[in-house]
Amino acid sequence: MGASLKDVAALAGVSVKTVSNVVNGYTYVTPHTREKVERALGQLDYRPNLSARNLRQGRTGVIALALPELDAPYFAELSRFVIEAATERGWTVLIEQTDGLPAREREVLDGVREQRIDGLIFSPITVGADELSARTDSTALVLLGERVLEGPTHHVAVDNQLAAREVTEHLLSLGRTRIAAIGRQDNPNANTAHLRLAGYREALATAGIAYDERLAPATSNYHRADGARLMRQLLDLPQPPDAVFCCNDLLALGALRTALSAGLRVPEDIAIAGFDDIEDGRYSTPTLTTIRPDKEQVARVAVEMLEFQINGARSAGRRRPVPCEVTARHDLIVRESTSAGRGDGTQVPAAPEATRTP
Repeated sequence: MGASLKDVAALAGVSVKTVSNVVNGYTYVTPHTREKVERALGQLDYRPNLSARNLRQGRTGVIALALPELDAPYFAELSRFVIEAATERGWTVLIEQTDGLPAREREVLDGVREQRIDGLIFSPITVGADELSARTDSTALVLLGERVLEGPTHHVAVDNQLAAREVTEHLLSLGRTRIAAIGRQDNPNANTAHLRLAGYREALATAGIAYDERLAPATSNYHRADGARLMRQLLDLPQPPDAVFCCNDLLALGALRTALSAGLRVPEDIAIAGFDDIEDGRYSTPTLTTIRPDKEQVARVAVEMLEFQINGARSAGRRRPVPCEVTARHDLIVRESTSAGRGDGTQVPAAPEATRTP
């Protein structure tokens, strides 16, 4: 068994309470005493019992992260950052996949498989503000994504409309005039897709180019195969596009494969850009121009919001604090798929630092 606080106290010649104060970072311990305790902690290789500490505080030390797809690279990368931020706080992360199904998402809101957790970070696809307002579970909650904007709980998102407009403006700046968009979704719940298409259309309108629905084919999924299929559809048009904005990088990678298989040169014949900056796009041939959301910032802010609710808000007797909206940073990363010879991934600042609104 590992050393206890009592063992450390005996070696340092101080009380157990003094050792506890040092371990928990309290400041009212003299430098001399703190030095003795820290030396004893090191000699005994003391490790705090986080489970016991959490139980004494009425917590489990476990939070949940509920996402639509765990095999989607964007969510996989985001999960890693959430786990890193949670680990720094001594928390364990329970991962849930909802598949975007209404029943699974409602089940998550009502309690993650009856597991006792301290907080939930949730990226919903179907549940809306009404379901959130009717929620009776008092577990700390932070939402990700755009399904519920200005809802009744803390929320972290990326400005998808602005980012999509900026990447489309980049394509326009290359002299491309017949710009397609892969990723339109007709599902009314697909807020992220709607916002990205709105940004694309806004850029076209500003440039005086009429929106052509034939250049924005619909898809229910955002996988490589969907991008490949829809690019084939676009290339079969009497007037195919000279540039394509894809609503995520997986669609863009599929579209890139189809374009190259058709004998087109990228970007000379057709420029292709994506969204999300997943690792695959940094190693594709050509490398992929994309929007880089600050996934680490999204994760860390979400965990900070949970920590505030779990610690600060509850200690103040407030079960549900005033919701806070945070917009995370994003950047346009220009690579070879739109600008030949730019494989280094030139960063074009595209948005200010994260903004918060109470």
